[in-house]
Amino acid sequence: MTQDEVADQAPAEVVHLPAASRATDIAVNELELVYAFIYARVGNRADAEDLTQQVALKAIPRLRQNAAASSIRGYLFATARSALGGFWSTRLGLSEAELREDLLPAPATDPPSEEGTETVQRILAELSDNYRRVLELRFLHGYSLKEVAKEMNSTVGAIKVMQLRALRAAAKVRPE
Repeated sequence: MTQDEVADQAPAEVVHLPAASRATDIAVNELELVYAFIYARVGNRADAEDLTQQVALKAIPRLRQNAAASSIRGYLFATARSALGGFWSTRLGLSEAELREDLLPAPATDPPSEEGTETVQRILAELSDNYRRVLELRFLHGYSLKEVAKEMNSTVGAIKVMQLRALRAAAKVRPE
C-alpha cells in the first residue's frame, strides 16, 4: 500500500476497553509474590511461570470487586496451593488426597498412657467389626487409605466414607 492509499482509507475505529477493576489491579500486583511462592516450591522457572498463569486465569475472573486486598491475596495464594497440588499430583502420579496424606505429621513416638489405651479399647469394642477394623488399620497401625482398601478388599472412596462413619460412631460412644 502506498501512502496515498493509506490516507484515503477511513480512520480505524478506536476500541475503548474498560478500565481494570480495583480487584484486578490488586491481583496483578500480587502475582509477583505468587510467582515467588510457586517458584520456591517447584524450583523451575518455566513451571513456575505456567502455574502462575494458571492461578491468574482461575482467580482473577472470580474476584469480588469490593473485596479487601488481604482477602484477594488470600484467594490468590489458595488458588496457587490448589494449582501446586494438581501439578505435583500429575508429576508424581498420585491423587491429591494421597499427597495431603503424606503431608500429615508423623505420629507421636511417646508410648500412650495406660488409661488412654484402655479408653480406646473400650470405644473400639463398642463399634461394629468393619468400623473397628478401619480405625485400627488407619490410626493404630498407620496404614494409608490405599493400604486399608487393599487389606479390606474395598475401594479408597468406600474406606474414606467408612472411616468418617466410624469416627462419628466412636464419638458417640461414652467411655465409662
